Amino acid sequence: MNDDCLKLTSYFGERQRTERAFLADALLDLYGRNEIATSVMLRGIAGFGVRQHLRTDELLSLSEDPPVVVAAVDTRAKIERVVGDAVAMTARGVLTLERARLAGDDLVATALSDELRLADELHEAAKLTVYLGRQERVSGVPAYVAVCDLLYHRGLAGASVFLGVDGTAHGQRQRARFFGRNVEVPMMLIAVGTGDRMAPVLTELGDLLRRPLVTLERIRVCKRDGELLARPHTLPAADEHGRPLWQKLMVYTSEDTRHRGVPIHRALIRQLRQSNTARGATVLRGVWGFRGDTEPHGDKLFQLGRHVPVTTIIVDTPANIARNFDIVDEVTTKHGLVTSEMVPALVAPDDDGNRAVRLARYRY
Repeated sequence: MNDDCLKLTSYFGERQRTERAFLADALLDLYGRNEIATSVMLRGIAGFGVRQHLRTDELLSLSEDPPVVVAAVDTRAKIERVVGDAVAMTARGVLTLERARLAGDDLVATALSDELRLADELHEAAKLTVYLGRQERVSGVPAYVAVCDLLYHRGLAGASVFLGVDGTAHGQRQRARFFGRNVEVPMMLIAVGTGDRMAPVLTELGDLLRRPLVTLERIRVCKRDGELLARPHTLPAADEHGRPLWQKLMVYTSEDTRHRGVPIHRALIRQLRQSNTARGATVLRGVWGFRGDTEPHGDKLFQLGRHVPVTTIIVDTPANIARNFDIVDEVTTKHGLVTSEMVPALVAPDDDGNRAVRLARYRY
C-alpha cells in the first residue's frame, strides 16, 4: 500500500472552458497523457462556489452548466507532475490536494502485511474509496453491488456509489459513449467505517475484485442517524510554517430524507448559501448504497420518490467549518451520516487569484 499518494480534486461548472476545450475534458486529457492511475468525472445536482452562484437541478439552467467534480489519484510524484497544469487551466472553481493511501493489484498482500498498523493508525475512522468499471461484474452481479453487500455485512457505517462519465483507469483514458458498453468507464464507491473494521475488508476486496484500485483516508465520524458523536477537530488556520489548513465536511443522506418537508441536501445548500460564511458546497447523487442497518438499495422502476444516496461536500477554512457544522447539525437532527477531515491544500483562483499549491502538515 503506497503511503506517498495524493488526491487532486477539482470543483467547477461543466461548461467552463480553457482556450481550446471544456475544462473537464482538458483535465482528463492531462491525466490520460500522464497515465494517472485513476481519475473520475462526476456530475453534481446542486452547488455554489465563492461567487455564491447557485446551480441546482430544480432550475432548467442546471442542464446547461451543472456542478462537476473531477478527482485524480496517484503517487505523490505523478500528481505533483500535473497539479501545476491543472491549476493553470482553471479560471474559476476550487482545487484541493489531499493525502491518501493507494492500493492496486497487490491489495491482498499489502492488506495482510498492513492490517494491524492500519487498524491502529485509523483509530477514529476511515474513508474507503473504491474505483470500479461501470460494467465490471462479480459472480454475475455488478461489482458495485457486490462490494456494497460485502461492506454492509462487515458492519461499515455506510457506502455510496457514484456514476462517472469520464476518467482514467490504470492509467488509460476511459470516456463514456452513447453507443457502447462503457465497461471500464469509472465509478466511484465511497464507504465509511472504523479502522478495526476497515483493515480486514481490504483483504476481502482483493479477493473479490479483478484489478482493484482503492484509497484509504483518515476521517472523523461526527454524526450518525441524527446522533451527535463528535464535532470536527479544532484545527488552527495554518501549520507551523504558515501554510493554510482547510477542512472538509461530507454529509451522506438519501434523496427522500427530509428536513421540514424539504430534501436534506436542498435545505443544507439553501442555509449554507444564506449564511454568508460558506465558501461553497457541491451535491452528488449516487446510484446505489446503504447507511447503517438499511440494506443496500438504489433506484427502482415503480416508486414515488428516489431512494438513492446523496452526498453534500463542504470545503472551507477551519473557522468556517466550525460555523457551518452548526448548520449541518441542525439540518441532520434525525437522518444522515456526517464526517470531517483535514484538507492540507486548496486553491481558489476566482477568490483571490492565488495559485500557489502549498501542502500543509499538521498532526492531530
